[in-house]
Parts: sequence; C-alpha cells; structure tokens
Amino acid sequence: MAAQISTIVGSAADVAGVVNRLGANTRHARMIVFIALGGVFLDAYDLTSLAYGETDVAREFGLGPAGLGIVVASISFGVLFGSFFGGWLVDRIGRYRVFMADMFFFVFAAIGAACAVNAEMLVFFRFVMGIGVGMDLPVAMAFLAEFSRLRGRRGKSDRTAAWCPAWYAATSACYLLILGLYAILPGEQHGLLWRFAVGFGAVPALLIILVRKRYISESPSWAANQGDLEGAARILRETYGLAVEVRPGASAGTTAAPRGYRELFRGVYRRRTVQNLIVCAAQNFGYNSVAFGLPVIISTFLAQGSLTTIIASLLLNVAFAFTGGLFGITFSRRLGAWPMTLIGFTAQLLAFVTLALIGTPTSTVAIVAALAMLGLYLFAQGSGPGANLMTFAALSYPTSLRGTGVGFSRGSDAIATAVTLFLFPVLSSALSTGVFWVIAIAPVLGGAALLIGRWEPVGHDADAESAHPDPVSQEVR
Repeated sequence: MAAQISTIVGSAADVAGVVNRLGANTRHARMIVFIALGGVFLDAYDLTSLAYGETDVAREFGLGPAGLGIVVASISFGVLFGSFFGGWLVDRIGRYRVFMADMFFFVFAAIGAACAVNAEMLVFFRFVMGIGVGMDLPVAMAFLAEFSRLRGRRGKSDRTAAWCPAWYAATSACYLLILGLYAILPGEQHGLLWRFAVGFGAVPALLIILVRKRYISESPSWAANQGDLEGAARILRETYGLAVEVRPGASAGTTAAPRGYRELFRGVYRRRTVQNLIVCAAQNFGYNSVAFGLPVIISTFLAQGSLTTIIASLLLNVAFAFTGGLFGITFSRRLGAWPMTLIGFTAQLLAFVTLALIGTPTSTVAIVAALAMLGLYLFAQGSGPGANLMTFAALSYPTSLRGTGVGFSRGSDAIATAVTLFLFPVLSSALSTGVFWVIAIAPVLGGAALLIGRWEPVGHDADAESAHPDPVSQEVR
C-alpha cells in the first residue's frame, strides 16, 4: 500500500487552509461540531426555561412587574459578564479550556435556581447561569467556525447559522417538557412547573460534560496563532487522520500579537463591529419581547388558558422558528447573510405593525390572524437576523480576534436582553397590545444599520486579512 502523502504546514495560514479545505469531514471533527451545538442548545434552554413560569414565580414570591423584571433579567446580567470576560478568555487561554469549564456553571445554577426559596436566591442562581451562557457562546462559535470548511454546504456560514435551529430546538424542547409535566402533575402542583423546567437544564449539561472530554480538542487554528505549530499539526493528525508535518524552522515568529476589545474598533473591523452592535441590539429587543414573552402574549393578549398557551408556544416554535432557522441556513449560503437579514427585518416590521393594529382580538379570525403574525415574526427571525446573528459575529473577525468579537456581540446582545426582559413585563402591563408599536422600532433600526454599512461575511476568509485591512478595498464585496 502506498505511503500516505504528508501535508506540510509552515504558518497559521497553512493550518487554517487545511481546515478551510476539509471542514468537519471525520467523525471526530463532526462530534466537535455536534458538542458545540449542544452547548448552544443548553444556552437557549436555560434562557427559555423560566418563560412559562413568570406568572407562577411572581405569585409565589409576591413580586410586582418591576420585581419580576429583575428576576427575569438577572440571567442577562450574568450573560453580559460571561460574554465579555469569556470572549476575551477564549482568545487568551484557548477554546478547549473555557469549554471544559463553563458547563459546570449550568449544572450548579440550574439545580440552585430550581431549589430557590426566595426571589433573591433565584436572582443569584440565574445570574450564575447567565455567566455560563455568556462564556459558552464565544467558544461554541469559535469551534463551529474553526472546524468547518470556508465555503459550500456545511461550510462556516452553515455551521454558524446552525446555532439558530439549535436554539429553537431547545426552546421547543423546553415547551415540550412543560407540556409533558403539565399532563403528569396534578393541577394543584402546576405552580411548580417552572422549578422542574429550570432544574432539568442540569441534565443536558451533565451529558455534555460526560462526552466532551473524549472528543473536544483545541482549535488547530488557535494553537497555530499562538505559535504552537507542532500542537496544531498534532490536532490535525488526531482530528482528521492526516499525515501532517511542520516545515523545519517554521515555528518561530508565528505567535499572534495579543488582541483586545480595542482591536474591534480599528481598521475595517470598526464598521463591522458597529453594524453588528446595532443589529444585535435590534433583533434582540424584538426576539426577547416575542419569544420570551410568548406565553404572556398568548395568555394575556389573546386570552387563552394554560394548556392552550403551552401548546401554542410549542407549535409556533417548531412550525415557524425552527423551520425558519433551517431555511435561513440554506438561503444565507445562497443569497448571503446581509440580504437574508434585511428581508427578515422587513417581515418583522410587517408582523409587529399588524399585531399593533389588531390589538386585543375579539373574534376567532382576529385570534388566528394574530397567531399568524407571531408565526411570521418567528419565521423571519429564524431565517434572517436570528440565523445570521452569529454568522456576522464569528466570521467578521480572524481566529486571533474571533472569541473577543463574538463575546462583544453576545455581551452587547445581553445588555439589550436585560433591558428588554426588565421592560417587557412593565410595558406590556402598561400598554397592553400597544407594546407592539414600541417593539416595531427594533426592525427599523436593524434594517437601517444594514443599509448604512453593507458587509457580507459569507464566504469571506477573515484569517487571510492583514492585521488592519483597508476598509475601502475589502468591505463591500
């Protein structure tokens, strides 16, 4: 049998080139992608797990709208801290170490929140849970981008956009769990549904902890950027089964210079970062108002009972949000992330304006129309801003800056989340269905940011850019 031809690498660019060509074409590499998406699933589950139980939490702990807003928003303050610190840490100490650590936050926080005896305890554990969520997304996006080929099916844009259907699969799983518990538990114990839902978040976290040590390895691109070409070659051999050798004398001088948050606002990255910031905040305000507030909208605005609220929330997530996420992966690859995001914002604006005009529906036709608009919003979110939120964040920056870039986008997103989760109970209580006029501002701002600074990340190799690429020559393609 002929000897296997060696692949020679002499720089970080060579290592990135190998991954850009092969993607996740082995079982080991595919498991890394699967586990990274499992982390995203857990992020979404933990953020959604309290959505149905807001009313029960408020009643159990005697909370008004402001107090409930603090409980709900506390996880976002944790995400804020975890994202900024975790994104920075991912680029400093590596993807592997951060990913091996953050799941323990989920286990500890999920069990603690489920056993909370007062609102203060619930706020604390949801804050800790948020730290885990914030740390996880930068490392998960780094793994998805750095173990995928550059273009084509199952390429970087497909993998990073896959975070969206994984997210909606988690929210759907959460509502499915609640539906099962609703059917099993006696009626007098339905007020405990939120505790079971929150505590169940420890289960997938434990499963990921059990399997990830066997499969997860460091990103070869990150190792190469740290000057460790021998380590990067070893990872490529173990993950892809390649005969990889380092060119003699090539390891010296390959270490990437430390890059921090200021780097996001230098050169061409400035425009990308500002656009990502505005788009993140805009889509987040709309998403959290609708997706997290969906049970409130259905039960209060549409005057539906508990069982109908659970079933409708589940069906809307599966039929529209999850499906939209799958749609967004395919069409973002074909059309680009920029046009799909703009189309999504346009459809969202239509949905919010229509919901505001319908107001409180008083007929079956009006209720069906309102549900259809909620479905339209969720489909538009999943196929547009939702699918491409992390595509913009992860693919706008090179390996040496990717964790920081995703952490900044996720941290900015968390600020908008905290504001939204605090304000939505207050605004919906004060304005009723008039709150949709306020939410409609979000897609307008997001669309305006896209139109002012067009940037298309799909198919773009950020690792091939110079340290400070020229903003004119590379921005519009």
